[in-house]
Amino acid sequence: MIFRRDKRSIDPESESSGWERRLLSDLAQASLREQRRARRWGIFFKSLTFIYLGVLVLLWIPDKLPQSALKKGGEHTALVEIKGVISSETDASADTVVSGLRKAFKDSKTKGVILRINSPGGSPVQAGYINDEIRRLKDKYPKIPVYAVVADICASGGYYIAVAADEIYVDKASIVGSIGVLMNGFGFVDSLDKLGIERRLLTAGENKALFDPFSPVKEHDKTHLQGMLEKIHQQFIETVKRGRGDRLAADPQIFSGLFWTGEESVTLGLADGMGSSSYVAREIIGAEEIVDFTMEEDLLERLAQRMGAGVTSGLSGIFGAASLPALH
Repeated sequence: MIFRRDKRSIDPESESSGWERRLLSDLAQASLREQRRARRWGIFFKSLTFIYLGVLVLLWIPDKLPQSALKKGGEHTALVEIKGVISSETDASADTVVSGLRKAFKDSKTKGVILRINSPGGSPVQAGYINDEIRRLKDKYPKIPVYAVVADICASGGYYIAVAADEIYVDKASIVGSIGVLMNGFGFVDSLDKLGIERRLLTAGENKALFDPFSPVKEHDKTHLQGMLEKIHQQFIETVKRGRGDRLAADPQIFSGLFWTGEESVTLGLADGMGSSSYVAREIIGAEEIVDFTMEEDLLERLAQRMGAGVTSGLSGIFGAASLPALH
């Protein structure tokens, strides 16, 4: 008997097509697995990011809110810091200080307010704004006393603010006073001549180049500026007298621009006594717990101000910016 094998015809093209389909299927499945894996990792990292941001927010909120908003204790002493040069572009600007003061007075648990000052002075306008606001808040909240506490220095514009307080406390080595106004600059007229540089200046307005550092000083300019400084100085003197009253000693040197140690300032009536913030809170106000209401400028606000300053700097070249009077 003869057996014959049944031979089936094999199509080479069909076998090749099946192999390609299997390869494409494997690649598609591998791609799907990779996409799922990437999606899972993406969810994982996004979750970590949200958790991280949440923690930052939780850490940030207690620093930005007054401590009184986080506590349920009794009465406290409110503290507002004034540090550094008093200017619209610093942390000691009127906007920043006034915002802290308003929150401090508005808090129902505030028994008294301390202005802790460590400033050499600055803008008479900014100092005036703060002085006026302290007086307004004292009238609005007559039961809340205000005390100025001097750290290292409370001079000129810093003292302009301090006299709005009911009493001023210092350390024996603090620097206090400098009740005066100054306006300074440099002259380069002879330097230009020696270097052979020609000064070219065009103005519209006969006094627009007043006190130009590259031009000779005119007697009219000097007289005008001196008169302006005298008026601002007189405003300063009147503010100090209104704040200190009969406590000031009958010494003409007080308003001469001189400054003294804290110990001497008490003798002259520029201050009322020796004491730190904790001493005043505990012994004078009677609320030992101190809550800091000092406002801090946000980063975005700081960047916006820097951009604005850049624009102002450009415009000053057109309109002519002069050195401003300062309480230093």
